[in-house]
Amino acid sequence: MKTQRPIITDDEHVVLKFRPRTSAHPPARRDETEQARLHQAAKDLSRYEQSRDEGDDFHHRMLANVAALAFTVALTAIGIWLAVSIADLRKTQDCVLMGRRDCARITVAPQG
Repeated sequence: MKTQRPIITDDEHVVLKFRPRTSAHPPARRDETEQARLHQAAKDLSRYEQSRDEGDDFHHRMLANVAALAFTVALTAIGIWLAVSIADLRKTQDCVLMGRRDCARITVAPQG
C-alpha cells in the first residue's frame, strides 16, 4: 500500500531571522504614539506604588494570609470528603449492579 504525503510548496515555508536579546545595536526608536501609550500605562500603575516612608501594615497582611490558609484548608477538606463519598457511592453502586442484596451498610449503635 502506498502512503500518501501532502504536497508542500515553497510558498508555505518561511524562514524567520531572530536577533539575540543581547544585541550590540540598540533597538530602533519607538514612534511617539507608542511612547505616549507606555507613559500612560506607567502613570496608571503609579497609584499602586507605596512610598518608602509609609509603614507596612503587617497585622492586616497576616490576617489576610491566615484567611487564605483557612480557605485553602477548608477547600482541601471538602475535596477529600467529596472524593471519599464518590468512591463509597461507586462501591455501593457496583455491588447493587452485581445483583447482591447486602450492599447497604448497617450501623449498630452501642448499647450501654
